Amino acid sequence: MLDRLRFPVAQSRGRQYPEPAHPYRNPFQRDRDRIVHSRAFRRLEAKMQVFAPGISDHFRNRLTHTIEVSQIARTAARVLGLDEDLTEALALAHDIGHPPFAHAGEDELNHQMQRYGDRFDHNLHALRIVENFEQRYARFPGLNLTFEVREGMVKHSHDFGPGEQPELDRYLPGLRPLLEAQLIDLADEIAYNAADLDDAFSAGMFTAGEIAECVPQYRAILEAVETQFPGASPRERFHEALRQLIDALVSGLVEGTAANAARANVADAEAVRHLPGRVAAFTEETAAASRALKQFLFAGVYAAPELAEDRRRSVSMIAELFGFFVDDPRRLPDPYARLAESDPPHRVVCDYIAGMTDAFCRRTYEQAFGPA
Repeated sequence: MLDRLRFPVAQSRGRQYPEPAHPYRNPFQRDRDRIVHSRAFRRLEAKMQVFAPGISDHFRNRLTHTIEVSQIARTAARVLGLDEDLTEALALAHDIGHPPFAHAGEDELNHQMQRYGDRFDHNLHALRIVENFEQRYARFPGLNLTFEVREGMVKHSHDFGPGEQPELDRYLPGLRPLLEAQLIDLADEIAYNAADLDDAFSAGMFTAGEIAECVPQYRAILEAVETQFPGASPRERFHEALRQLIDALVSGLVEGTAANAARANVADAEAVRHLPGRVAAFTEETAAASRALKQFLFAGVYAAPELAEDRRRSVSMIAELFGFFVDDPRRLPDPYARLAESDPPHRVVCDYIAGMTDAFCRRTYEQAFGPA
């Protein structure tokens, strides 16, 4: 469909540290495998998505969410004729920079960093992980990923111009990311909208009828399911409608992206970079459905009192741990304590906390302050 916009792997700008070619894996396949084998990727299994562990064994964590994003992104890339290996590598890496306790943890780390005139962003932290923190190879620091994967990691969710983020000026500021990278943010949106509906429904936070009242596209799907399966249980009808909703959202992403590409009349992958806006997009109908889903989830789930206390405790733990280590960086374990002798302590502390799993953050807090 859009084969002409597929990024040719042979045109990759390569790796920071040159390596010999592999006999049967291309560079993007090797990047994917390096991400999967990284410690940061494994830690996602112990980082919450929305619901804290302990409520149920069936809720998503950051790793299962990442797998779902990868599945959706790969499907869209395959249908559109884009590079599936590059898309998969980017999807698998898109959340490895997330700190403990989901977005509440990210917001609190950013708040703490702002006190020092700095900031925390999980995409930038992901880049630091793959360029420096992962130490698995004798010949170079980090994972030595290709330029295109590293660029996509920092650009998949937003564009930036020259000088806006000086640390990223080597990643073609002012230009759009490749179309494979543009798919990731929208695949992520589909995955978390659907997953959060599923998990919150399982938690008894709303009924399928309440979703239908707020999301017209879901209402139409649910009404058709109720007509087609009159004897099904409410849970079965919910899951059948959710499956069809995911299919509609992915189809909307494919159709919207194809229509955008046709309007832009771009010739190849390099031309995508020079467009004034992004090519990847939902159709208007699908974009409206996604907005309605996000509004429903924010009001009925993310801002719900049931989650507020867990969020408050998580934020408090991060804030207290941050102050505890910044006040005396010698309390940090090696190599962070040694790094804090030369690097700004607040940055070293931020990196240390950002790498923690939820459970390790709690254990570290209890060792410092006693039971939370």
